[in-house]
Amino acid sequence: MDFYSTRGEGPVSGARAIINGIAKDGGLYVPSSFPKITPEDLLDMAELSYAERAAYIMSLYLTEFSYEELLTYTEKAYSRFEDSDPAPVVKIDEGTYMLELWHGPTLAFKDVALTMLPYLLTAAKKKEGENNKTLILVATSGDTGKAALEGFKDVDGTEIAVLYPADGVSDMQRLQMTTTEGKNVHVYGIRGNFDDAQTAVKRVFASETIKSTLAEKGYDLSSANSINFGRLLPQIVYYVSSYVDLLSNEMIDDREHINYVVPCGNFGNVLAAYYAKKMGLPIKQLIVASNDNNVLTEFFSDGIYDSNREFFKTISPSMDILVSSNLERLLYEIGDRNPEFVRPLMERLADGGTYSIDEDMLYDKLPEFLAYYSTEEETKEVIDNFFDEYGYVLDPHTAVAVSALFKYMNEVGDNTTSSIIVSTASPFKFPQTVYEAVSHNEEDDPFKAAKKLAAFSGETEPEAIRSLLTKPVLHREIIDVEEIDDVLLAIGE
Repeated sequence: MDFYSTRGEGPVSGARAIINGIAKDGGLYVPSSFPKITPEDLLDMAELSYAERAAYIMSLYLTEFSYEELLTYTEKAYSRFEDSDPAPVVKIDEGTYMLELWHGPTLAFKDVALTMLPYLLTAAKKKEGENNKTLILVATSGDTGKAALEGFKDVDGTEIAVLYPADGVSDMQRLQMTTTEGKNVHVYGIRGNFDDAQTAVKRVFASETIKSTLAEKGYDLSSANSINFGRLLPQIVYYVSSYVDLLSNEMIDDREHINYVVPCGNFGNVLAAYYAKKMGLPIKQLIVASNDNNVLTEFFSDGIYDSNREFFKTISPSMDILVSSNLERLLYEIGDRNPEFVRPLMERLADGGTYSIDEDMLYDKLPEFLAYYSTEEETKEVIDNFFDEYGYVLDPHTAVAVSALFKYMNEVGDNTTSSIIVSTASPFKFPQTVYEAVSHNEEDDPFKAAKKLAAFSGETEPEAIRSLLTKPVLHREIIDVEEIDDVLLAIGE
């Protein structure tokens, strides 16, 4: 299958799209078409393991890879998860389910894709005959950074540099990144927010000077952010797999439509669900859940995207984003896959921080999308009430999604459609917030809060959290955004 940039460049192969990460014209790679899965295909997948489902779905896009080749990678990647299942579905009550995506090495949904991406990138380079080393550049709002570091550390032929907002991640997220070992690992806090880091990364990818200088040093640039299709593709799988799980367990009927409720920041996670629907997955509503940084809520309400607003640091920091990069891929679909529709919108966003599309066009093209947001107090209340009602401990990001589902149910009154809430992180990554919400007691020390949360809830504190207490901090550098170029060019010297 060929891939094209949302801004016109292409075609390129799937392997080349993964290697490049972002197109030379600044756009994001999209598939030339969406392969179809039938109701019969979904029933057939019931007997497959998650790794087999993943290899099958990805082979429909990466046609230069064989199913057997991809299966080798998926089996290795997903052996790092509990019970080799990256995406178990848990029943909450009749018609409501939790898709738990945090059973991997870093306790966040990013693991599902970022344990796979190193295998895809390494194989893609071999297929394209590339011998240069790869510098993986990542901007993170919290979870992507550690998942990328864990996936790429000590991978031959790569260096990985992660940029995170120094004051914009949780204590546990920061420690997970700054204690990462690996001879090829580079971690930098930046003075600014995630949007500053993400803008800097896009600028680096657009700079022919930086890329040529790195090439002279023997490095090509690539990305592990969801701007890379190789990161987005494995996320499509868990939507298909979760539906198949409900089918195989007779929780839904054949061909029955369901809702997905997705906490959103950079928009990649819910975009993967939309791609699954384009492939044929029976989805009724895609419910976009935001925190106080509710730029997406407003976009899906009136077609206006305006990042010129106050930036809030919230208890759900991975969603503290005002420029959602993957929305560009959705604009490409709204505009009937015409780059001439996308390009001026992205120019307006870059120049003035805002753009708009016709409200009627939005509703006509995207009837499946609804959006809600949750305030800080609402999020805390949901964590508290959900634990009281179901004995289930939510992290703050998943709580935002639960809040959105409650608002949808109250507004629409949809009592017949089953809903899957996408749970994106372990509550133990945010122990102070969650412990305070469920117990109404404060504990500022994250490790003490984690232990108290475990005791209060009856849940087991993950070893990945407990072990951070004794790990040395290896990466302490805090830099200004303006220093990023020099820092990157110094890598490998």
